[in-house]
Amino acid sequence: MATTAASAFPDARIPYGTWGSSYFPAWQSSPLAEVNIGQFAGESMARIMSVRKVPVQHLDYLIIGSTVPWHWKFWNATLVASCLGKRLPGFHMEQACATGLQAVVLAAAQVQGGSSDAVGVLTFDRTSDSPVGVFPERRAYRRTEVISDVWDNFGFDPSTGGSMLASAGNVARKHRIERREIDELTAHRYEQYFKGKESGFLERVAVPLDLLNVQGKPLGTISEDTGVKMIHAGALRAMRELDSCVTSGTQTHAADGMATLLVTTADKAKELSRRPEIAITLIAKAEVRADASCMPEAPGMAVQKLLARTGLSMDNMAVVKDHNPFAVNDAVFSKTLGYDWRKMNNNGSPLVWGHPQGPTLTRVVIEALEEAVDLGGGHVLVFGCAAGDVGMAAIFKVQ
Repeated sequence: MATTAASAFPDARIPYGTWGSSYFPAWQSSPLAEVNIGQFAGESMARIMSVRKVPVQHLDYLIIGSTVPWHWKFWNATLVASCLGKRLPGFHMEQACATGLQAVVLAAAQVQGGSSDAVGVLTFDRTSDSPVGVFPERRAYRRTEVISDVWDNFGFDPSTGGSMLASAGNVARKHRIERREIDELTAHRYEQYFKGKESGFLERVAVPLDLLNVQGKPLGTISEDTGVKMIHAGALRAMRELDSCVTSGTQTHAADGMATLLVTTADKAKELSRRPEIAITLIAKAEVRADASCMPEAPGMAVQKLLARTGLSMDNMAVVKDHNPFAVNDAVFSKTLGYDWRKMNNNGSPLVWGHPQGPTLTRVVIEALEEAVDLGGGHVLVFGCAAGDVGMAAIFKVQ
């Protein structure tokens, strides 16, 4: 099996260290519930780039991603760029929980196509106090339909009639996953997160951010993944099942936050990177759609497709990290790919630190790249699921 693969985006680079994330406080647990998340994201990106010593004047394009409607979203990237401090062109994209990875791929394509030299990727969401929409519907007896954007979408897939939680139960039964393994896996994920926190790894990824109200007065500081507490296997075993192998402890929780990174040309990467000798490229990406209401198995299918396309194998991966809203995701991936789930998601994962949708996979990418640098480089596999039983995977290379 080949150990190298040509990049689909050979001219695009991710400059090392030109990235950062907010912490992800659990929904309704922090002052983030009270702010315009688009404004917060733009101002926070400016703060993070300042901390990383990257002048925003180098940027010539901005791709933003979010999934929950926010006030003035119509003005999308142009408004957020104004909050960032530079009047940039750009656009808004979304693909449910794959948003954070898809935005990086789109930025690489923007650079590869020669349209931009330095693209900012900025993803964000606020699940707290999510908006309620009222839609005219002449076919309904009420003539209107009302939807709570976060909770109604998580609780009901209009194409299958089921919930996301039910898809995890379906996949657990289909692959004969045992509850004992799920509890053990989840406990291990918490141990990984707190080990990464204690080692200082998390501080290299997340930046404390201050919040102000509309009068410019302090609301507070976002300085930790609020709501995350250590959970041990014994406590997990005592929890009631909501569906097969799914309890309140073996699934993620809604959260708020943002994450950002840059994608540039090779020359610009050397100029902006804190360590210009490090080259980070996006090799390839793949997407699949699994059977109805089988979302947790879709990421593994996407990884299989990606490995076949690139000629790489799991043995070639230095770092493996995923968006895992359910512990079932990792158990099924391990079973179908023959990969030990204990070897993946070092230093934390969304199962533990939360699920603000849009920025989730961007933070996963940042953490994965930082880990690869610690290891001296290599291939990095990032993958995750998204609404509609979709799986997405990408391979990066750190040299």
